[in-house]
Amino acid sequence: MLAYHLPLDAHAKYGNNVQLANKMGWKICSGMNGEIGEALVLLGELDRPMTAEQLSQQLGKVLNRQPLHIAGHNREIKRIAWCTGAAQSYIEEVAASGVDAFISGEISEQTVHLARELGLDYFAAGHHATESYGVQALGEHLAEHFSIEHQFIDIYNPV
Repeated sequence: MLAYHLPLDAHAKYGNNVQLANKMGWKICSGMNGEIGEALVLLGELDRPMTAEQLSQQLGKVLNRQPLHIAGHNREIKRIAWCTGAAQSYIEEVAASGVDAFISGEISEQTVHLARELGLDYFAAGHHATESYGVQALGEHLAEHFSIEHQFIDIYNPV
């Protein structure tokens, strides 16, 4: 099978970002700098405000791994942005959108300092962990559409 990674991140139905939102129960409000299906970063809301610890626990349960949380403030989280995989470079743009937290797959040293300076809670939830649901949804779609079998082989990656 031939696959293209980036279009799957942003796809409006089978994309990693949309699928993560579905698994987490997040309300998708818009794409940042683009329509849903084009934008790499999505903006949305939690069904109810929660603490960073509660969001971290929820992420851990859904992704089967605890995210690394960098605290940027002490208020409850309601408005969020997320981008699966390596998206930590969007942190300043995300902070300017006015959300309470940003969830991504990876983190770099500068991300820690920027989150604190910008007052934005940041969750590094794992590149592989955040991007496994899109390919599963695509596989299920292709299996149904073409009457073929598909199997997702999940190989744990600690980062």
